[in-house]
Amino acid sequence: MVALTHTPPSAERLRAVDGFLAEAWADQVRHDERLRPLGIEVRFDRGVAHLTGEVDEPAQLRLVRERVGRLAGVFGVWCRVRVDGRNPVVVDLGCGATKQWPGNLGLDIFPAPGVDAVADLSGSLPLADDSVDVLFAVHILEHLIDFLPLLDECHRVLRPGGVLHVMSPWWGHVNAVADPTHVRLLDVQTIKGVCVMRPPGTPRWYPLHAGTDGASVFADLTPLGPDDDGITAAHLARFFD
Repeated sequence: MVALTHTPPSAERLRAVDGFLAEAWADQVRHDERLRPLGIEVRFDRGVAHLTGEVDEPAQLRLVRERVGRLAGVFGVWCRVRVDGRNPVVVDLGCGATKQWPGNLGLDIFPAPGVDAVADLSGSLPLADDSVDVLFAVHILEHLIDFLPLLDECHRVLRPGGVLHVMSPWWGHVNAVADPTHVRLLDVQTIKGVCVMRPPGTPRWYPLHAGTDGASVFADLTPLGPDDDGITAAHLARFFD
């Protein structure tokens, strides 16, 4: 059973948890010969693991993010890792003046210092099919009455193995209702619905990670192809009731 946190952790506790996670990851690397030679740096910030560096092949990146994601206390695994000498194509949706990383491509409905292209996120994205490695949707979904068309567009533009990072206010926190432009409430179970309750024939998502710290909902999703296997009950039980 997945327990929901009703009181967000304090900044002091989050710093302590980040320290614990850093020690736990260093210990895991010492005891796993598959991880030791890989050129990936892992930094923890308020429970989110930030991966940077370079690996030779996608399987190495998948191994690291899976191992990091299994640490108790990790809410998301955000990656900016070169694979086989290629920089990832990273897009910030609704970035405004602040991108998650400076080199990202920023899309927003209004011009701002961080916006590289103006786009209505409730419509089609001005991006080619299978052209993006990482998408950030940070504090975006709660502003859309119907965010499923945007998720379908994210599915279209992500390469196989690409990742959509979602972060939104948790429905039980005051931040979810304090902003009058918020029109949707989200929970971890909302992410479950996105992954397993869509009609046949619609784009499918596989949850790499999902959770809440009592203030925000986090999810890392990767697109499933039409011939890919579905999600097992054991995997769903990691994150969802």
